[in-house]
Amino acid sequence: MKHLLTPKVKLALLISIGVIMFSSCKKEKTLSTAKMPFAAIDSVVQGVVDTAKFNGNVLVAKDGKIIYQRSIGFANYDTHALLNDSSVFELASVSKQFTAMAIMMLKEQGKLSYDDEIRKYLPEIRYKGITIRHFLTHTSGIPDYMAEFERYGYPPHIAFNDDIIILLKKNKPATHFPPGKGWEYSNTAYALLASIIERVSGKAYGDFLAANIFEPLEMHHTRIYNTRRTKKDIIRNYAYGFVYSDKLRRYVPPDSLQEFSFVIKLDGIQGDGVVNSTTGDLFKWDQALYTEKLVKKTTLEEAFTSVVANDTTRNYGFGWGITQDPLNGKVVRHSGGWPGYATHIRRFIDHNDCIIVLTNNDGAGLGSLCDALSKKLGTL
Repeated sequence: MKHLLTPKVKLALLISIGVIMFSSCKKEKTLSTAKMPFAAIDSVVQGVVDTAKFNGNVLVAKDGKIIYQRSIGFANYDTHALLNDSSVFELASVSKQFTAMAIMMLKEQGKLSYDDEIRKYLPEIRYKGITIRHFLTHTSGIPDYMAEFERYGYPPHIAFNDDIIILLKKNKPATHFPPGKGWEYSNTAYALLASIIERVSGKAYGDFLAANIFEPLEMHHTRIYNTRRTKKDIIRNYAYGFVYSDKLRRYVPPDSLQEFSFVIKLDGIQGDGVVNSTTGDLFKWDQALYTEKLVKKTTLEEAFTSVVANDTTRNYGFGWGITQDPLNGKVVRHSGGWPGYATHIRRFIDHNDCIIVLTNNDGAGLGSLCDALSKKLGTL
């Protein structure tokens, strides 16, 4: 026998069906929207993979949340071990922001002043008028240690920071301009800042960063790593750097080629590079810079302010390049490069957005990828 539905029951049933249908549509729309940023970003990344043979790890965050994370290619071209999201990369000059942070922390502790002359802490180096602030902002004019080692000769052993100090003390090469009267990117400045950190804190550079930055931020995969050749030290899940050899027609370790022999000769230098990390740990670092976990906000604001040298504004603060993006607002950023590695962190601090790209095949496609990701972020 067929059941008859009263008008009231029919109406209730229709409302129930409508609610179910609306809920299903709403859920489907939410899921679809959630997938859209990943798909849009992945399309950009895949394009660079296809055209430039990009090999590395990518992380993109929007509004303080990771919306894209992907590992592409080999951690080791010889063994064909694959990268994963915990693979550890040499950061090269992206390391400078950690050296700058250590100086900022010591300044807040009252152990040094930005306007102290470096001779106060490194009396062996007899340059007058060069301050810690000049080192932080690349306005010291001090010559590049790599060029000076090429000019005067490398030590008979792997060079360490003390060898830079000895080199400058012995030869005192001329500065390229008076302190504060020009701007020139300086690896020497940041290596010497690491030496100042050690002398002021009484701790090894790596130990100071671990105790004051890496451990408090739970950056468990981050460390100073330049002991692979001196102590036979090995990091698990390491992304080994490779360069392409036209002669051999394949990717090879840079220290296997004579043209990159300086990679071994300079393996002990710290401060301008040799922080090793992952995309995930660098995102923790990015997020901490919106807080006062490490230093006060006023201290960070100064670090993110462009220096003025010789009446000209230079797009650099303390360990960060500073630019303005028409789509994304104020950007603080830094790239790093060393044979086998190219790295980049780009923080859009008006919106709490971030791009982190780490490569271990000499940076194929890195620049174009970061620019394309910036444009894509501005549309999301």
